[in-house]
Amino acid sequence: MSASESATTPASGTWIANQPYLLLSITAMCWAGNAIVGRLAAGHIPPVTLSFLRWSAAFLLILPFAWKHLMRDWGTIRKNIGIMVLLSITGIGAFNTLQYWALEHTQALNTLLLQSAGPLVVAVWSLILLGVRLTLAQTLGVLLSLFGVLVILLHGDLTTLSKIEFNKGDLIFIVALVIFALYSVLTLKRPAIHGLSFVGFTFGCGALVLLPLLVWELNVRPVMQLNINNLLSLFYVAVFPSTLAYLCFNRGVALIGANRAAPFFHVVPVFGTVMSIIFLGEHPQAFHFIGFALVLAGVFAASRKQAA
Repeated sequence: MSASESATTPASGTWIANQPYLLLSITAMCWAGNAIVGRLAAGHIPPVTLSFLRWSAAFLLILPFAWKHLMRDWGTIRKNIGIMVLLSITGIGAFNTLQYWALEHTQALNTLLLQSAGPLVVAVWSLILLGVRLTLAQTLGVLLSLFGVLVILLHGDLTTLSKIEFNKGDLIFIVALVIFALYSVLTLKRPAIHGLSFVGFTFGCGALVLLPLLVWELNVRPVMQLNINNLLSLFYVAVFPSTLAYLCFNRGVALIGANRAAPFFHVVPVFGTVMSIIFLGEHPQAFHFIGFALVLAGVFAASRKQAA
């Protein structure tokens, strides 16, 4: 295990900390819920407010556990402040704010389709920044899982793809996706610090860089109402897609790399479909099972370690 990998272990020696596929599956499940909650919050909680409160709350939640590691790693963080701030802006501040803004202007189907392009965008950034190319198995796996996502989202009728109309929200989400793919690759350039130090700093810094936008938003948009639905939305996004998901995602990328982790973007809409079946009462059909099988096969092919 490399120094950077050992530094990202949430709890050194624990079983789950060394299970990248489980960690990335947990991440995908949390992020699927984030898309649903973000869509429900649209029109009730302004996007910058939702993002700022999400990361401020996540920072306060993680700080008691991260404090001693932050103090120990502070010298290393200061020496690498440029990359740490860049990671905070891309992965924390910019991506999530743009995602919530996009969900005010577009439908869930559109964002799920666009999110399926995530592994391809990660591959482009990996090539530009690291000179890393997709292997043949990774390319085939990404395309297979993308096809599986389309089968699920289009209810088995791929001809309906031509009827989808893209709008302002979709363009915003494309920008968000490009930024998060950049973050995914840049995490491999992070300093060798403890995982809790990393999320503690990026959560706090990511919230901090949103302050100017928050002041602007409070002056041009209605203030969020303090009601039970909004508070529950804030609780969910602070705990699951923030604290839990980012710990799992960062560790998963550290273990297997950005290109092998990227196909798990395709698992997000799969979990989203499962959640709609469970919570919205939709009935599973044959195309669900066909799509799930294709996605899982593609993810397995793309994320497995190549033989030496």
